[in-house]
Amino acid sequence: MARINFGLEDLQAFVATAEKGSFRMAAEALHISQPALSRRIEKLEMTLGSRLLERTTRRVEITQAGRQFLQEARAALDILDSAVLRFGDEVALQRGLVTVAAIPSAALHFLPDGIHRFGGQHPGVRVRVIDENANAVLASVMSGESDFGLNFIGAQEPNIEFRAIRTEPYRLALRRDHPWAGRDCIAWEELAGQRMVSVSKQSGNRALIENAIAHLSQRPTIHYEANHVVGVLALVESGLGIAVLPGMALPRDHPRLCGIPLVEPSVDRVLALIRRRDKPLQPAAAALYETLAARAMASA
Repeated sequence: MARINFGLEDLQAFVATAEKGSFRMAAEALHISQPALSRRIEKLEMTLGSRLLERTTRRVEITQAGRQFLQEARAALDILDSAVLRFGDEVALQRGLVTVAAIPSAALHFLPDGIHRFGGQHPGVRVRVIDENANAVLASVMSGESDFGLNFIGAQEPNIEFRAIRTEPYRLALRRDHPWAGRDCIAWEELAGQRMVSVSKQSGNRALIENAIAHLSQRPTIHYEANHVVGVLALVESGLGIAVLPGMALPRDHPRLCGIPLVEPSVDRVLALIRRRDKPLQPAAAALYETLAARAMASA
């Protein structure tokens, strides 16, 4: 069996020259000199024992043997390119950093399980979570700071892909010893005159809640505010008031708090995976993105 003693650059030189039909154009495409290009093709022809190209004063013509070998050379280069890309993807899934922006409730109650599953498959990839309010999460994804995000706003942005993964009804969070704790549901109008705890006006949840109660003749009074849901729950738990929160923000097995469905009207928010349309996800980020999407479908 003859030993292969030509290199990848020799194959590239032949394919480029055959496709361009010109030594000058092929040399320019490969960023080498014409003499260097000629030496590579001559080396390949010597190894194969057959002339691949006929050189004339005006143009380069490919021989019959050259046409046959051209197909094999192209296929070999394509296989090598694919192998390099696959290897690059595999390396990217073995190490690296994925940055995810998420609203606090998703960061607390949804992300950990998905990251745990992802980490079991890709232990070398680090994950950074930016847990902020909805506006900050959207800004982080749009600026490119985060690879993707978990949010309930962004559907109206033309450059944002909004992939809905779950719908959450708003619930009334209160202590288990509250007189309403045993109720099946509570109408929004019943909140009039109640001492309420709420997220701050910078929160996207606050805007949704205020839109829901805009029709009420007597609105509930916001006595206490906190920037994040965790702070709101702490204030409710201490007995300072009741709060309207998305369902995921209040675990069903909370020892001291419970959540009662709110009706008339029923108000929901849609949690989604958001990403930029013009920025493809790197392999590790794409793997975590799909892991979270699958986790949402499994728990639906």
